[in-house]
Amino acid sequence: MIEICPSILSADFSRLGENIHTVDLGGADQIHLDVMDGHFVPNITFGPPLIKSIRPVSSKPYWAHLMISEPEKYIKSFIKAGVDGIVIHAEVKADTVELCKLIHDNGCDAGISLNPATPIEVILKILKHFERALIMTVNPGFGGQKFMSEQLDKIVRIRENYGNDIDVEVDGGIDVSTAPMAVKAGANMLVAGSAIFRKADPVAAMTALRRAAEDAEQILQ
Repeated sequence: MIEICPSILSADFSRLGENIHTVDLGGADQIHLDVMDGHFVPNITFGPPLIKSIRPVSSKPYWAHLMISEPEKYIKSFIKAGVDGIVIHAEVKADTVELCKLIHDNGCDAGISLNPATPIEVILKILKHFERALIMTVNPGFGGQKFMSEQLDKIVRIRENYGNDIDVEVDGGIDVSTAPMAVKAGANMLVAGSAIFRKADPVAAMTALRRAAEDAEQILQ
């Protein structure tokens, strides 16, 4: 089953609670939180205080994608703020399996993400520790970038090695034209920001995105 995960990075932050409420009622499966520290990526977004403030808006799972250099310092703070899952990056200096254990020990699900330049081999042997693999199809840091279709082979490799034992999420440039490509490669979770929140009718945009993804899924069955 395909899950749609709106990224609040593209939402109107002056109406953030309202934006989240809209996609929640419109059928979003999860809320995606892009956390950036200005070091790991060239942008700064938000941290635990904002997440804590928006946590009551929706009962859907909140997943924090930590694009930060030292996630080990902040994992407990994000969990305390109310997230249900945390994605860390394979490129950080810390031991990612130990970070995964820290996340699990504090009652949260864990995912691991790859930047486009990082080969899939970096995570293939350790994916068994995680609930989710997140494949970046843009260079992390900013919304609205062009989809990098060459990254889809990483999804194929994960499915070849793990079958359906892990969720595979795609983040970056996802819209009605690229979502089917990701699904055909094996993704079952789609992060979309601009394609939802920057449309006049976010719910209609999300519905169209889901329909495009599910049509591609049916072709595979």
